[in-house]
Parts: sequence; C-alpha cells; structure tokens
Amino acid sequence: MIRILLADDHSIFREGLKRILAERQDMVIAGEVENGDEVVIRLQAEPWDLLLLDVSMPGKNTLELVTLIHQQWPALPILILTMHRDRELAIRFIRAGARGFLTKDCGLEQLLHGIGRVAMGNRYIDEEMADDLMEHIANNNGDTPPHSLLSNREFTVLCRIASGQTVTRIAADLSLSISAISSYRNRLLTKLGLENNAQLTHYALKNNLVK
Repeated sequence: MIRILLADDHSIFREGLKRILAERQDMVIAGEVENGDEVVIRLQAEPWDLLLLDVSMPGKNTLELVTLIHQQWPALPILILTMHRDRELAIRFIRAGARGFLTKDCGLEQLLHGIGRVAMGNRYIDEEMADDLMEHIANNNGDTPPHSLLSNREFTVLCRIASGQTVTRIAADLSLSISAISSYRNRLLTKLGLENNAQLTHYALKNNLVK
C-alpha cells in the first residue's frame, strides 16, 4: 500500500482525489496538508511513501521546499501535480529533486500510473510535456532564454508578478519583506532587460511561463 501525503490548498481537489483513491487497494491518501509549512511538519512526524505536491500553495516557496525535502528526505519520491503545463517549471522541479511532474488535467489512468511509477523510484512526466521536452531538445539551437538563468526565487517572483499578484501578496506568501520582493523585482528587470511590470508580464506570457 502506497501511503501518500497530499499537499494542496484546494479542499475540493483534496476531497475529490481522496474519494477516487478510496476505491484502490494499492494506494491511499493517508494525510493531507494545505501549505508548505505543514508539509515539513508532517514529514518530520512520520514516514511516507510519496509526496503529491501542488505548485501554487501559500507558505514556503514550492521550488525551495522541494530542494529542502530532497536534501533532508532524499529517499522520498515527490510527484508534482499542477495546473501549469510549463516546460521551464517542470525542468526546475526535476532539477530540485522531484521524481515526476503531472498537470491536473491529466487522465485518471495517467495519474495512477504516475503515482505508481514515482513511488517505485522511477521518473514520470506528463506525456504531452514529455513530447514538448523532446521537441525542445531536438530543435534547440544552443540559445538559452534569459529566464533560464534566473534563480528559483527570482523565477517564482517573476511568475507571481506576471500572474497579477501584488508585491504585498507575494511577500506574505513567501514569508519575505516587501523590500525583499521589490529587490527581486528590480533584479528581474535588470537581468531580463525590461522596464516595468507590464513588460515582465508580457515576457512571461510570450515565453509561456504563465497562462
């Protein structure tokens, strides 16, 4: 029996997935949390077979959370489940230590297959995204987009600004000061050669970093 810790801030999604897996004999949602801070607490309290982790949660930055978990619990398989079908995001999470990456619009069979594969220590990526990654590798002419050189924190701030979040909201969600987020914003403008939030948003949309 695969004991899964589900981390997602949407209670309806958690309840729906629990009901689906309740009919299974080989896997179960044995615990659920709604933010990154609670994830660490539950991991410290008891062992788990798999962490099913949403990208957009309040509390700890999710990329940094995955890095932390991979360092402290290297044997714990992490499967990312998100609304964002984003190649750059998938690459960053896999590099941080996640074993798999799935979008929430995947089919039930694919989700169950992904959970099983990742729990066994294998890697698993959304089928459409895997095709996209292969296409990107095949057609890559050696050019590196500027956002690929951003730190995980800078990349997170970029995506949140482009999604319309205010500096105050971002600071609260990431447990940072407003001045720190403003500094990240200024650093983004410099690194990407942009001048304002509107251009940051346009850049993110153009490069499919946000929807």
